[in-house]
Amino acid sequence: MHLLYLDDAGSAANPSEQYLVLGGLSVFEAQAHWITQQLDRLAEDINPGDPHSVEFHASEVFSRRTQPWKRLSRDEARGTIKSVLAVLANARETARAFACVVHKASFPNQDPMEIAFEDLCSRFDRYLQRLRASGDKQRGLVILDKSAHETTLQRMAVGFRTLGTRWGVIRLLADTPLFVDSRASRVIQLADHVAYAVFRRYESGDTQYLDRIGHKFDSEDGVVHGLAHKEIGNPHCTCIACLSRRSGDKR
Repeated sequence: MHLLYLDDAGSAANPSEQYLVLGGLSVFEAQAHWITQQLDRLAEDINPGDPHSVEFHASEVFSRRTQPWKRLSRDEARGTIKSVLAVLANARETARAFACVVHKASFPNQDPMEIAFEDLCSRFDRYLQRLRASGDKQRGLVILDKSAHETTLQRMAVGFRTLGTRWGVIRLLADTPLFVDSRASRVIQLADHVAYAVFRRYESGDTQYLDRIGHKFDSEDGVVHGLAHKEIGNPHCTCIACLSRRSGDKR
């Protein structure tokens, strides 16, 4: 089975932020254990005495306001985020990044989380369809960090399998999404870093994190399918998602 782990960055309710990002990574089920091992090794470097107490939450690492991140220098904290992202960057080909960036002001009457979730479910399903066409018959499952959106997103996912999304019916998801505590899942912690890397690029123009994993976003024939930038009135955007679509009419 292919597992899509997702987390969000930014807040729908924060007026000082322009964007909300839902993002993460798809892995084949066996890869989840490998990723967990890699991040456990990083945690041992941070707190050798109790590595399991270390939760890699990118915004907390970046701000250095809480332990164990308070004792790190600015460069050490940035380096930690990059080390977490390197686990995805160095993973096998079956690990793919996915993210949807929603410019909140472009959709004043819609919940940006719901926009992003619908988009990513559709993109993940189409990714699974491409794999199926090449002989991989595995289905997929979406796993998210626990949040206030749990009930809404589960209801939406049921509707996707019957009524469909705006791009068609979801066919290859095995079940409704699962919600897990990020403290118990290293792969969700990596998804958090993917979402944060994307958020930093769009919200602050800081590309140093996204540059580490840009090559891991799902793509085919030069088009980056795994990253969506939803913003009205920005036709000349130079992000990798928009540039790859500019030559054709691809959402």
